[in-house]
Amino acid sequence: MAAFIPFKLSLLLSLLSNIGFLPGTSKNNVGIFPPTCNRIECPSFDVIQQGNGYEIRRYNSSVWMSTSPIQDISLVEATRTGFLQLFDYIQGKNKYKQHIEMTAPVITEVLPSDGPFCESSFTVSFYVPKVNQANPPPAEGLHLQRWKSTYVAIRQFGGFVSDYNIAEEAAALQASLEGTVWSGAIERSRKDDATSVYTVAQYNSPFEFSGRVNEIWMLFDLEDELLPVQV
Repeated sequence: MAAFIPFKLSLLLSLLSNIGFLPGTSKNNVGIFPPTCNRIECPSFDVIQQGNGYEIRRYNSSVWMSTSPIQDISLVEATRTGFLQLFDYIQGKNKYKQHIEMTAPVITEVLPSDGPFCESSFTVSFYVPKVNQANPPPAEGLHLQRWKSTYVAIRQFGGFVSDYNIAEEAAALQASLEGTVWSGAIERSRKDDATSVYTVAQYNSPFEFSGRVNEIWMLFDLEDELLPVQV
C-alpha cells in the first residue's frame, strides 16, 4: 500500500531529495513574495530597500529550532542530515511529544571551509510557529535560537538548490552590495559573530518544478539612525 506523504513532509523532503542536482533557472530576482508563505506560516518582515540584485529586509523578532553544527563538504548532504532531525522534532520527537505545524523557510547557516575539499560547517534551522514560541518543546541534539529584530540582505534565485550554485549566488549577493552602507554593516557583524558567512533559505516542495523561490541571506545589525533616507 502506497504511503501518503502529507504536504509538510513533502516540503521538508524538497531539501533531502536528489533532485536538488537538477538544473534550474538562476535568474536574479528580488521583490518576489514566496508563494509558500501564502499557505503556511513564515517569519514577518518589512522591506527597507530594493537595490540592483539585492533586497534589504528587517525581520521582526523570531524563534528558530536549530541543529548542532554539521561538518560536511556538501550542503545537500548536511541539510539531509539536519532536516531528518527537524522533521522528527515537529512530528513529536521532543520532550513534550508535541506535534508542530510546518513553516517556511527552512534555513541553513553556512560557514565555508578554507578549501574546496575541506569540510564546511552547516547549521539547519526550523522557524518555530508563533503559537509555540513562548515555550517551544526542547529536544535532544537541538537548541533554540531567539533572534531579536534582524536586518537581512537577500538575493533570490530559482530552480533547485545544489552544491554547485550556492557559492556562486552568495558571491553575486556580496558583489551587488559593494559600495553600499549594507556591505560595511555586514562586515562589522561578521567580526562580532563568526558563526556563519551566509544563510540559504528554501521554501518549496519538491513537486513544484516552476515558480521556485530560494534565497541567500546575509544577516547584520544596523542602528536605525544609519538607515538611508528614502526619497
